Amino acid sequence: MIRYNPKEWFLIIFKFHKADTFRKLLPLIVALCVYSWMVTWLEVSVWQLSATSNVKNLSLIHSSLGMVISLLLVFRTNTAYERWWEGRKVWGGLMNSSRNLAIKLSILLPDEREYFSRMIPNFAFALKNHLRKQYMPGEFESAGDFIVEELDERNNVPGFIAWAIVEKCAVAERESRLGNGHMLFLQSELNNFADCLGACERIRNTPIPYSYSVFLKKFMFLYIMTLPFGFVFSLGYYTIPVTAVIFYVLASLELIAEEIEDPFGADANDLPTDEISASIRKNVKEIMGYTKV
Repeated sequence: MIRYNPKEWFLIIFKFHKADTFRKLLPLIVALCVYSWMVTWLEVSVWQLSATSNVKNLSLIHSSLGMVISLLLVFRTNTAYERWWEGRKVWGGLMNSSRNLAIKLSILLPDEREYFSRMIPNFAFALKNHLRKQYMPGEFESAGDFIVEELDERNNVPGFIAWAIVEKCAVAERESRLGNGHMLFLQSELNNFADCLGACERIRNTPIPYSYSVFLKKFMFLYIMTLPFGFVFSLGYYTIPVTAVIFYVLASLELIAEEIEDPFGADANDLPTDEISASIRKNVKEIMGYTKV
């Protein structure tokens, strides 16, 4: 996730970073400029269609269609941002649940502090990697009978870790190391681990409907490709930069929406799940007393 100061206007405007859509769209912008020049040259110099009113009326059609495509892009961007923000709320809830669970377990099961100081952060790292469809055993810590090397046999690593944490608490209850009602005291945090896993999987596995995405891209393509025909008689060769700017704005909104609708990856605008996972590990170990504050 890119960190920036929203008050530094000039730095934001003139600085280019790896996530900037201009770099990604530059080849297409150049090709579109060449296409617009060819259309303008043919209509003005070769076909000499300046007197054809029907061609001029294309500008009115584009003005109407521009409003439609703008509404579609607004809906597309809002939908993608809602998914991004929902993912951030889920990970914020995971941070709070991890701290609360660590506080409660450090008091109720002081002899198991080392185990839980490793297993609670393990869940955060497992969830992060699960959502990215990758497996990084170096980020996990073995604890008790929990062996990192055995995780590669699991299809859902965070689900298994959540089960291991609950199972450890259940064993403590059966051995009377947890008193009556203590499991109910821990239940909300334990349940929230599974809830976070399910919510993140729902966001990742449910993209925007395919038909809507295809329609928007096709509509945008036809709109951009016909722009020079409608603007050439009112703008002349200025049609070339105008078409390029309109394409840059519309395509950038679509690219940004595509990037943030799956907020759990490693792109520049995705959620800082690496940092959140590291913060959970640091906070839990401090609560459990295994690192210096």
